[in-house]
Amino acid sequence: MLLARVVGTVVSTVKHPSFRHYKLLVVQPLHAAGQEDARDFIALDVAHAGIGDVVLVNQEGGGAREVMNDPNAPVISLIVGVLDSVEMPG
Repeated sequence: MLLARVVGTVVSTVKHPSFRHYKLLVVQPLHAAGQEDARDFIALDVAHAGIGDVVLVNQEGGGAREVMNDPNAPVISLIVGVLDSVEMPG
């Protein structure tokens, strides 16, 4: 699991049938200090996230397929939650 910020959307006229009911979003990982990471990636959204949201991303294919209830889905990254706030002990 990692924290990330949604920075964009992906528009596709054709996509895998497993992705039919989900949005594809571009996310950017966040470091513990809140600094952004330049390595953006695409994640499937099951949490109804939007641009600017801080999200929790599951990056494990088996867990992602379990959430989707699709054992054959070709997915690794899945947005599973939108966070209201993050508090780090300091």
